Amino acid sequence: MTQSGNRWIVRVVLVIAVLAFVGVSMVPIIAAFNESRGSGSSAADTKGNLPTVDQKSKLQDEVRGYELVLQREPENQTALKALLQARLQLLALKQGEIKDVIEPLSKLAKLNPDQTRYAVLLAQAKQQMGDNEGAAQTLRTVLETRPGDMEALQAMVSLQMSQKRPEAAIGLLQEALTKAPQANKIQPGSIDTIAIQVLIGNIHASQKRYGKAFEVYEQAIKSDPKDFRPIWAKALVLKEQGKIDEARPLFANATALAPAQYKDEINKTATEAPSPKPTPTANPTTSPTP
Repeated sequence: MTQSGNRWIVRVVLVIAVLAFVGVSMVPIIAAFNESRGSGSSAADTKGNLPTVDQKSKLQDEVRGYELVLQREPENQTALKALLQARLQLLALKQGEIKDVIEPLSKLAKLNPDQTRYAVLLAQAKQQMGDNEGAAQTLRTVLETRPGDMEALQAMVSLQMSQKRPEAAIGLLQEALTKAPQANKIQPGSIDTIAIQVLIGNIHASQKRYGKAFEVYEQAIKSDPKDFRPIWAKALVLKEQGKIDEARPLFANATALAPAQYKDEINKTATEAPSPKPTPTANPTTSPTP
């Protein structure tokens, strides 16, 4: 899939999950931890206009300080989180290497098995380093006990799509759907079936199986007519196909149903220019030849 072709898929996935774990970039990792940064934890917190060289120096000093603390207290979570944050910020400044975040993430994931964010971030870091099997195993461990964890599901889908395995990604999501009735009976809402259906539809659309994508979106809409996500997803696909008149009322409906924090983004996607069209194929409902 091309970057432009993935743009609308990524945008919908951003809405579906709690966090934006959708791709192999480290940017989502940095953004995730920026949400929980402590006040005054770095030079950028208090002096956002400092020269980059000063930011780097300050962060490097912080890293050394946290490392000293962890030599004395290897399981000090405050120090582990601060070390991870500092190293992520250095990565954002193009300093250090991705492997630098593996150790603190591994420790945090082990110390906090109920907080799957750390395991997902660890898997993303492993994937970025080229350890796809390590990333997959980390995510499988999460999904064995939490089959509906959207962060882990999206990370696994992203991994499989990066390996050009759309059918494996769909199979993973369909397996989660089969577990949903029992899981949701035990713990209501533990598996977001609408979110999973939208992800399945997005994968079909990314493979140009538009008819199948629309079928899945319609099933989701029928399941919960007040959920804006499958409506928005269908509108985006129609727009990508150039069917603006068909997409327009769906965008309007999605905007009306969506929570306030998503309305501006939906309106933006409704009005911005569509991505360039790929070369037409003989049968747009089938997958392109590899």
